[in-house]
Amino acid sequence: MSGPQCCENPPTLNPSCGSGRLEKIAGLNAYVTGLPESKLTVLLVPDVFGYEAPNLRKLADKVAAAGFYVVVPDYFYGDPYNPENAERPIAVWLKDHGHHKGFEDTKPIIEALKSQGLSPIGAAGFCWGAKVVVELAKCGLIQAAVLLHPSFVTLDDIKEVKVPISVLGAEIDRMSPPELLKQFEEALAAKPEVDSFVKIFPKVSHGWTVRYNAGDAEAVKCAEEAHLDMTEWFVKYLNECCRF
Repeated sequence: MSGPQCCENPPTLNPSCGSGRLEKIAGLNAYVTGLPESKLTVLLVPDVFGYEAPNLRKLADKVAAAGFYVVVPDYFYGDPYNPENAERPIAVWLKDHGHHKGFEDTKPIIEALKSQGLSPIGAAGFCWGAKVVVELAKCGLIQAAVLLHPSFVTLDDIKEVKVPISVLGAEIDRMSPPELLKQFEEALAAKPEVDSFVKIFPKVSHGWTVRYNAGDAEAVKCAEEAHLDMTEWFVKYLNECCRF
């Protein structure tokens, strides 16, 4: 990534956190929570810190409680970004964990979920994960998408989206500044066949939805507002798919 903002406030990873369970899906370890009987499935594609981040797993459990089967794959194969490793800066780490590989890894995951009757499928991407999710949305491999403080997502990407998409951004964000998000909004408004929603959260920084301080009431409140927006998007559009 082009700046250090994406790596600020790194979480303390905890492989045992969350009320869900670990499973193997299409060859990847994954944190899974919720009941498969719900059929409505949400993929959470993490930021560079991976699937063992406590706030991310807490969010997965929250989404599951809203009636979804939630899957958080380990896209980094046990190798999340470690900001303390000076010999492997983010630019080097990204060479081993490119977005295209994340996109390709997701295809068999979606196939495996559908083979179990788990459909429709929505996906939410955080920072690094947003680029993966927008690629899925461009191909129509998912039925609804949410991007949260995205990185690397371009205006051209947004113009190619084929499914309902919500973009939740931060006012203080060098990765996806408000000016870019406004361009996203205008491009999506020009695509009436694709339902969309763009929201810029005031006074928050890149990563605020999953890297907040749980002891900071205001930070928690802002994160929870975004979590609710994300969950309501999936409630609306995944349920809508089931009616057809």
